Amino acid sequence: MKTEMTMETAAQQNIEFTPKKKKINKNTWQLYSLAAIPIILVFIFCYLPMFGVVIAFKNYKYNLGIWGSEWVGFDNFKFFTHSTDFIRLVRNTVGMNALFIVFGIASSVLVAIFLYDLKSRNATKVYQTILITPHFMSWVIVAYIAYAFLNPQYGLINSIVTSFGGSAKDWYGDPKYWPVILTICNIWKHVGMDCVVYYAALMGMDHSLVEAARIDGANKKDIIIHIIVPTLVPLITILTILKIGNIFRGDFGLFYQVPRNIGKLYATTDVIDTYVFRAMRVIGDMSMSSAVGFLQSVVGMILVIITNKVTKMIDPERGLF
Repeated sequence: MKTEMTMETAAQQNIEFTPKKKKINKNTWQLYSLAAIPIILVFIFCYLPMFGVVIAFKNYKYNLGIWGSEWVGFDNFKFFTHSTDFIRLVRNTVGMNALFIVFGIASSVLVAIFLYDLKSRNATKVYQTILITPHFMSWVIVAYIAYAFLNPQYGLINSIVTSFGGSAKDWYGDPKYWPVILTICNIWKHVGMDCVVYYAALMGMDHSLVEAARIDGANKKDIIIHIIVPTLVPLITILTILKIGNIFRGDFGLFYQVPRNIGKLYATTDVIDTYVFRAMRVIGDMSMSSAVGFLQSVVGMILVIITNKVTKMIDPERGLF
């Protein structure tokens, strides 16, 4: 508006108007330098490899290279979608990830609320450190920890059960137990890191609301339901949408290492990523693997868009974009 008024004034006075050039703040060059490093890394490792997606549509041969290999269209996708295991793989992948999302978010929110309710800041730091530590463990280590509990002969759980007169169970021979076991392992490993985001949101909350509710006679349950949870709902919505984007992908380390790649457990533990790994190890078909990865990315993007659209239909102020 100021520019328009200046131009009108200049026209009335027959003076040539030259708009001022916007000056670049030279004091922010440090910030631009710091931002340049991750931008370059993301470009090199995330955007440049996208050109390799053409492998999914080719019969890739190592001696011919990416561009010299023969185009085969959607034949590589048919290998996976026409497989007899396709329904089982999709069911396991989507079903297990749905369990991880629901119980993972619920447990992370509960842990964040418990940490927020602690009076001692030192105790909070100690508990946070203990909870975050499993996140940095390899799935191989987690698999051995789980095996120490579930060993059919010497496992801790069977030892406790038999000591009370019960019969030991062959945990690695019955697939029906593994949706629960894998969900527990996933929560145990990630709950500490996931709850940090919710805890940070609670620390930024207006604490006067909690104090006012306590003065009005609200108990902890009322505060959690009517103040804390509504505060976390926008963050929960965004993180849920992002997690749904990966619902068509399986954590390879979790589904391959923890069940120890035992064939008896494939009914509930075999997901798309483990299936592709075994196919790659036997067949060595790079094109098929690329096709499955491309399909997972496309489905994930579509699910994010649909979920975000549905969320905004329910509440226009919610959503990722």
